[in-house]
Amino acid sequence: MTELFLGYDRAGLDAQYNLRAAVKDAIEHLGEGARRSGVFRAKAAVQLDVPYGPAHGERVNLYAARKAGAPVLVFVHGGYWQRLDKNDFDYVAEPFVAAGAAVVNVNYTLAPRATMDEIVRQVRAAVAWTWREARSFNGDPARIHVAGHSAGGHLAAMAALTAWDGFAPGLPADAVKSAVAISGLYDLEPVRHTYLNDALKLDAAAARRNSPMLFVRRGAAPLSLAVGAGETAEFVRQQRDFAAAMAAAGAPPETAEIRDRHHFDVIHDLAEPASKLHAMVRASLGC
Repeated sequence: MTELFLGYDRAGLDAQYNLRAAVKDAIEHLGEGARRSGVFRAKAAVQLDVPYGPAHGERVNLYAARKAGAPVLVFVHGGYWQRLDKNDFDYVAEPFVAAGAAVVNVNYTLAPRATMDEIVRQVRAAVAWTWREARSFNGDPARIHVAGHSAGGHLAAMAALTAWDGFAPGLPADAVKSAVAISGLYDLEPVRHTYLNDALKLDAAAARRNSPMLFVRRGAAPLSLAVGAGETAEFVRQQRDFAAAMAAAGAPPETAEIRDRHHFDVIHDLAEPASKLHAMVRASLGC
């Protein structure tokens, strides 16, 4: 056995991060999300595939708020940075739109067509676009909040830790007011030792540049963390260690382990107004 990370060899790490193998009904849950999204789009007032940048992947599905000055939820989908699409997750917008928020559901160019550096840049560009355009869809640019699941949780955390005035001219440093990362990945070092890196092509430097764990700081946007209690040990550890690093930096996050949920059904809770996860995000939005 060749140890690669925290006692795991390649086979052990692959097992920890191969979530479709770990959850036997994963495809059914993904299909359910896509089905619910189609039902919601058919009845909602939505602008599809609105560009926020020049690349084909730089598109959002946009749900305007009913009244001006509304909070804005920017949602970032998962899929290990190489699969899935915003259209599979429009259903999570429904209760937030009903509560009066605007929702920006973000796509980004997938790996291997895009590097991790470029994917992170695109999501930051989507947030910057949201800040500039918020008033055009009744959003308040001073009330932008980000949420993401899985790889989207990683990208939401990177957004929360961004100093926005250094990213784009004219943006305030606190363009993102809060973020909720759901079942995210915050240290990419183990990821680069798994089968996932066949597409991601991370080297050690790229993993460091894009690991939220290494950029925790006091003064960043408040960041809440949620994980399904039935996730693999590595996903639970990722959240625990990231929360500890944030606390050590003087920015302890709100955390939650969602009972009776695994990686593929925890995201459904975001669309359920009675759930703890939905309440976490609603509290950050203030609607």
